[in-house]
Amino acid sequence: MHKDSPQRFDVLIVGGGPAGIAAAVRAAECSVKVGIVDDNPSFGGQIWRGEFGNGNRRGHDPEAAKWRDRLLGLAVTKLYGKRVFHQPEAGVLWAEGTDGPCELRYQSLVLATGARERFLPFPGWTLPNVMGAGGLQAMVKSGLPIRGKRVVIAGTGPLLLAVATYLRKRGAEIPVICEQASFSRLAWFAAGLLSYPGKIAQGFQLKKDLAGIPFVANSWPLAAHGEPRLESVPISRSGKTEVIPCDYLGCGFHLVPNLELPSLLGSTISYGYVQVDDFQQTSVQGVFCAGEPTGIGGVELALIEGQIAGLAAAGKPDQARRLFGERQKARRFARMLDSTFRLRTELRNLPTAETMVCRCEDVPHSRLREHASWRAAKLHTRCGMGPCQGRVCGPATQFLFHWNPDSVRPPVFPVRVENLAGFAANAEPEPSAMTGGSE
Repeated sequence: MHKDSPQRFDVLIVGGGPAGIAAAVRAAECSVKVGIVDDNPSFGGQIWRGEFGNGNRRGHDPEAAKWRDRLLGLAVTKLYGKRVFHQPEAGVLWAEGTDGPCELRYQSLVLATGARERFLPFPGWTLPNVMGAGGLQAMVKSGLPIRGKRVVIAGTGPLLLAVATYLRKRGAEIPVICEQASFSRLAWFAAGLLSYPGKIAQGFQLKKDLAGIPFVANSWPLAAHGEPRLESVPISRSGKTEVIPCDYLGCGFHLVPNLELPSLLGSTISYGYVQVDDFQQTSVQGVFCAGEPTGIGGVELALIEGQIAGLAAAGKPDQARRLFGERQKARRFARMLDSTFRLRTELRNLPTAETMVCRCEDVPHSRLREHASWRAAKLHTRCGMGPCQGRVCGPATQFLFHWNPDSVRPPVFPVRVENLAGFAANAEPEPSAMTGGSE
């Protein structure tokens, strides 16, 4: 299969979540040619899933609606359902979609690749109906019937409350929300919200929406039981075990930034995040990064960073500088999140020797304990070499064993061989060029 002719942009944005949308809007308002590419069938990312519908106006989030309308009112090339998997040279990205491969060329690039849920293995975590909290929410948005189902929500972070609220409004019964953070950390977090009136209002709304549902700190799932699918979840509740019958377990231990593409492009990664300067530029000239890859901070910070990156990429640093104060305040909140919901060491004891850590390659915890590094484990067990390419087991082993992942190699996502062949064929010189003349 041959790729189409290259598409060229002054500013190209990879990622269609809040940060990417904000970057595209602000760059396009500077009268430069802008493109935005995302691997989903519509923009919005995980947080605004369903608010954007390939141009159809729908959804209920007023903030999403505001940015959707701004995006639709601008001359931005919108590339849906295309996954960037390689950079063959500076200023060029290769992407693959259901309609085949494409080549994207740019002067400046904004990476807004978002984040994914962190999963931690425990006995039974691979049972049917044990899902990530955000993943379960996404499936319900896509049509999974949840009315009347008992759903345990567990893990850590504000995402748990948002998911519980969404599922309850759609008829799910939620017997408990398990938060691994301690009461003291949560109390410190609540006190810190006094500097963020908007967050306090959101908190009161969540409390109203979740009235009657037990919210338990110092609590986490110990296992998942059932045959052939989930039937109950034993939880640790302040040191005591309690078994909760349920149909689904939505479990996520905060978020992990998607760093594959920034790493491939050579951006400096430090302490698990992309390092950027005041204008969101990475260590690579002309490559900017915004949103969760620079630090898990929520929608507000992602929108601010996206705007700064878009303006800077479009050559408007003075306009970008006006947003620095807002970003600093939003970053303080992000640091509060990180400190409050940091994973406790007891969670490293959840897997037994038989617990699968790499579910793609069926690698149990006992085999991984024999090795001292991620590289050694990959060589001897194939951990991280399955279809997910370490996106699930990689963060888990980082927490369990303090391992650091290897450098990223292309393609950063699984790609059809015919599409790779199409790129290679188009890259080959013409016979006349090889011989130095024409026939």
